[in-house]
Amino acid sequence: MKLLRRLLKLVAAFVVLVAVALGVWALLPAKTAPIAGEHAIAALEQLTLGGVSQAILLRGHDVRRPLLLYLHGGPGGAQMSLAPFYSAELERHFVVVHWDQRGAGASCAGVDPATLSLERIVDDTLELAEQLRARFQQPLVLLGHSWGSLVGVRAIQRRPDLFSAYVGLGQLVSLKRNEEISYRWVVEEAERRGDEEALAELEAIGPPPYASQAELSLQRGYLMRWGGSIHDFRSAREALPAFLFGREYPLATRLRYFGCMQNSLDRLWDPIQGVDLITEAPRLELPVVLLIGRADYNTPWELTAEWAQQLEAPQLDVVWFDGVGHFLPIEDREAFQRTLIERVLPLAK
Repeated sequence: MKLLRRLLKLVAAFVVLVAVALGVWALLPAKTAPIAGEHAIAALEQLTLGGVSQAILLRGHDVRRPLLLYLHGGPGGAQMSLAPFYSAELERHFVVVHWDQRGAGASCAGVDPATLSLERIVDDTLELAEQLRARFQQPLVLLGHSWGSLVGVRAIQRRPDLFSAYVGLGQLVSLKRNEEISYRWVVEEAERRGDEEALAELEAIGPPPYASQAELSLQRGYLMRWGGSIHDFRSAREALPAFLFGREYPLATRLRYFGCMQNSLDRLWDPIQGVDLITEAPRLELPVVLLIGRADYNTPWELTAEWAQQLEAPQLDVVWFDGVGHFLPIEDREAFQRTLIERVLPLAK
């Protein structure tokens, strides 16, 4: 009995300790690690875009360097707390700007989901670009990842004068064909693995278009499990502590995170089903760099390669990454940063 009482006391003490720790964490304000130097910047800021308060993270060793504006994927897949994990070397060459889009992450609270649309977020992007150019008076490179790459292309088409170059990462080209290829890949992978349970579930939902977000999630679950989304899990796991505990997000933001992301998916997924950049964006008026993971079946590499073959641009550079899926910045952060410094920085003028 004495041993049992001691165990119960230890458990109670542990529960109290956890509760206190969570309480302290909940009270901690958002912050980002400082960068030393007279011209350095490391700041979390709120600004107004389209009448809505939205959050940006600015990090760089010298504010006189070119700007790199990173458009996150999703929709709603904000990653401000993860950003410093794959930006440390970039920050020596750029002022890196991470923005949580309307309705996502630190830009979610108080946002009416009815205001979420592709064109509204493109408008916000252009307003943000105008503010950054006016404030820093430096060239601005636009990088779009996944959903953010669609936002990025639309922004470039409307206001090429605001930007020096465009970088497409996990480029979204045609959502309809995207989902068809991605579904076919997981079915073929289930057959290759002899996974009868997976085959039965995939055949039950059938090929896209899916009837619900639950069916999309089921397909994406197998895609992730078999390496068609994150391919190099060992490297990607190194980013997990930053994603879970990075101080750029306070506890309140983390608690809202997935609900906000689901709102974005619910509002933004269906309206972009008909997007096809092969017909809608045959030419861009800026230098373009496309970063493609050879194992990416989230935004299948075949479609990016097809778009690149017919895309007209003042300069086009296609860079392939072996053993990488949809998330190059966390699967191979060194290659990601090195490529931007070597191939994109010279275009920032």
